[in-house]
Amino acid sequence: MFEDRKDAGEKLAKALAKYKDKDVLVLSIPRGGVEVGYQVAKYLNAEFSLIVTRKLPFPDNPESGFGAVAEDGSTFIYESYSYYLSEETINKIIREQKQEIERRIDVLRKGRPLPEVQNKTVILIDDGIAMGSTMSASIKLCKNRKAKKIVVAAPVSGEEMADKLGKMVDEVVILERPRFFQAVAQVYRNWYDVPDREVIEILEKWDKA
Repeated sequence: MFEDRKDAGEKLAKALAKYKDKDVLVLSIPRGGVEVGYQVAKYLNAEFSLIVTRKLPFPDNPESGFGAVAEDGSTFIYESYSYYLSEETINKIIREQKQEIERRIDVLRKGRPLPEVQNKTVILIDDGIAMGSTMSASIKLCKNRKAKKIVVAAPVSGEEMADKLGKMVDEVVILERPRFFQAVAQVYRNWYDVPDREVIEILEKWDKA
């Protein structure tokens, strides 16, 4: 169990110690991944920013998604799920999520562009990986932008998803792979939905460091 995202980030940072002072770029998926990524970047003495990626939610069940879209338009869709939806519906949902991506870039990243990814070692961070859609879209963006090496890191994931992601990137670092994995929240004592305000505070703290 992790106490909270700060605790998870500190533990994840130590598991990534070989990247300390190696000029890596840590990119967190907001909002849950930001505290985790902040702790990792601080420990590794790395460059740090947000990669804004959004789940594509089912119209009748927003908690569940059929894919994700990244800020450069890189889209990942689970083929089996997409059969339930018309192309028109899928495109509408993508448009809506792109609007939310623009809002988050504006509010959370203060409109700043994504740092240069080309020829970099990029560590993609989230507070946990369930279905893996937002991470998969983030990986696509990094590949499109010609990252030299892509590392996926998270405090928790299911075994199967960790293996799938491992086939897409150079390295996967997951601290906990519960046998009966149902939700990311199950490994955190203190779990809550992170508000915009908290992300902004973390980034301001980073800028002042």
